[in-house]
Formats: sequence, C-alpha cells, structure tokens
Amino acid sequence: MSKIVSVEILLVDLVPKVKRVDAIQTFVSQETPIVRITDADGVVGTGYSYTIGTGGHSVVELLRRTLVPAIIGREAMEIERIWRDLLFLTHATTTGAITSIALAAIDTALWDLKALKLGQPLHLLAGGAQESIPLYTTEGGWLHLSETELVEDALRAKAAGFGGCKVKVGRPIHEDVRRISAVREAVGQGFEIFTDANQRFNVDEAIRRARAYEPLDIGWFEEPLTAEDISGHTRLVEHTSIPIAIGESLYSILHFREYLERHACSVVQVDVGRIGGITPWLKVAHMAEAFNLAVCPHFLMELHVSLTAAAASAAWLEYIPQLDAVASSRLAIDGGLAAAPETPGLGIAWRHDELDRRARTRHLIE
Repeated sequence: MSKIVSVEILLVDLVPKVKRVDAIQTFVSQETPIVRITDADGVVGTGYSYTIGTGGHSVVELLRRTLVPAIIGREAMEIERIWRDLLFLTHATTTGAITSIALAAIDTALWDLKALKLGQPLHLLAGGAQESIPLYTTEGGWLHLSETELVEDALRAKAAGFGGCKVKVGRPIHEDVRRISAVREAVGQGFEIFTDANQRFNVDEAIRRARAYEPLDIGWFEEPLTAEDISGHTRLVEHTSIPIAIGESLYSILHFREYLERHACSVVQVDVGRIGGITPWLKVAHMAEAFNLAVCPHFLMELHVSLTAAAASAAWLEYIPQLDAVASSRLAIDGGLAAAPETPGLGIAWRHDELDRRARTRHLIE
C-alpha cells in the first residue's frame, strides 16, 4: 500500500454536444469537478463527478476545505474505510447532492488509482460479471425536438445497432402519445422506446399518462414523479404494467433500499456521480440483484460502461457522449453492445492538458 501525498482539484465546464431540453429544465453546461490523487509511489488516480450547471463551486469548496484535507496521509487502498470516514465527517450535510457529488469525485479517483497500481481494468476489479452491455441512446429524444426529428434519430439508432432510444415526455398528453406513436410506427417491434418525464407529474397525472402510453409498448416510464414521493411511486406501480424507472435523483443507499422494499420501482437507475462514487454504486447494484431488478444507470457512460460490466444486475447503458473534449478514449461499440475498457484504471484516457486549460478553478493540497 502507499499513502496519499497530494490531491489536485479542478472544476471544468463541458458544453453538451446537442441542445438538451426536458420537461423541467435545459441542460446548458456540465460542471465537472476533477480530482487527481497522487500516492507516495507517484501513481495518480483521476476521478470526477458532475452537476448540470449549478453548484459546481460548492462541490469544489467542500472538497477543498473539508474532504481532501482529511485524506492526506491516508492509505489509498483503503477505499471503503475512507468513504465511510468521509461520509461520517459530512454527516451534518448528508444526504444531499453537494456532498454526494464531492464524495464521488474522490471515490472514483481512489478506484482509478487502485486499479492502476494493480494493473487491472475497473470492470474486472469491481466484479467482472459481463463482457458487454446493450446500448440505448438519449441524444436524439429531447423534448424540444420535432416529431420528424425524433423519428429520424430513432431510425439512425436502430440502423447503428442500438437496442433502443429514449423519448422525453411532458408535453400535453395527446402530443406525447402522438410523438411516441410516430417513433413506434417507424422502428417497429423489437426496438425499445424508453420514456422520461424528469419528475414532471403528480401521481394522478402519472397514472393517466401510463394508461395512455401502455398500448405503445414502451420499455419504461422514467422519473414520472418527484424522487422524494416513494408512496406515489408505489401507487403508480400498482396501476400500470409499464416498468417504472427511478434512481438518478437519489443520493443515498438507504433511499434505494426503501424504494425496493416498498416495491416502488422496476428499474434502478443509480448514478455513480450522484450516489457518492463507485463504492456505494456497487452496493446498490447488488441490492437490486437481490430484489431481481435491473440496473440501468443514468448518464456517465464512460464510467458506467465498466460498472455495468462488473454487475450481473445491469441491463442497459445510456449513450450520451460526455467526455470527448477532454479524453482521447471512446466507447467501444460492436453491434449495439458496449464493451468495457481493458486498460488498467477507469479506462478513461484523460487529456490532462485540456483539463488544465479548461479549469475554472484549481487547487493543490499536500
């Protein structure tokens, strides 16, 4: 083992490749906290997380003032112990997005460092359950797009071998039904259409929408209600045959436990950047397996590709390119399936010069 001797914190802005509009917001900038941890042997592990435009500086300040100073001199291989100690250190601010996003940046860096030192790719170090994972695309299903654009994107995805696409919902119900119907008619059967409401509806409206969507054979109804409304999700599940997907807006293992115990969802979309890192992500994935539910993580495909390959419960990977501007590596896709990187570490070939150039803030702690 080797102790942590220094940590560098950066905040990098990444502009989405396409305009992203859903039922509650427009995604205009991805604030990306980057953490680079160096151990006494000179090995550097790089981790990251994200916001969708606000709160990035708060994450950096929590890292700089509280979390990073607490790990200097710690044994870098003791990832579980460090994660739990940091969780306790921030007990007064958990559970919450800022703390979880900050924890994720450190935790992913530690996993990268460990995998590099052991010469192992993340997907093997974390479990090695699958060789590849089916892909669906979200990049062409945004709410502002026309019906014609939705259909064209779905047809391109099908031709490229993708197993499905996502269509955002939240327009008047007759428009949503017409838009989904147009995509279904174009792609035929055997190609999944996933819908995503981004927490737009109350429970009665979600039940009404689910009944309207059922004849269209959609793969799931994602975030129909606010994430805090577990009872509402339970009621919705009881009123529809459509799988209900949740998880991108949950920040605690215990929140997932309550959803699963109350049978309030069918698909678990745990997000490594929001749950607090790889350490808790794997716990949620194994918990979902115990309930015989599928894990289909939200966003961060460059990191989730290795985690989905590590977990037997994983069923789909969401295709949204995120790091092309700051990494030279690309997702390996063959016949609509994504393969986890075989290189040691997270499998992300960072362009550190580009990260440094784009950094809005930068701190070195020793």
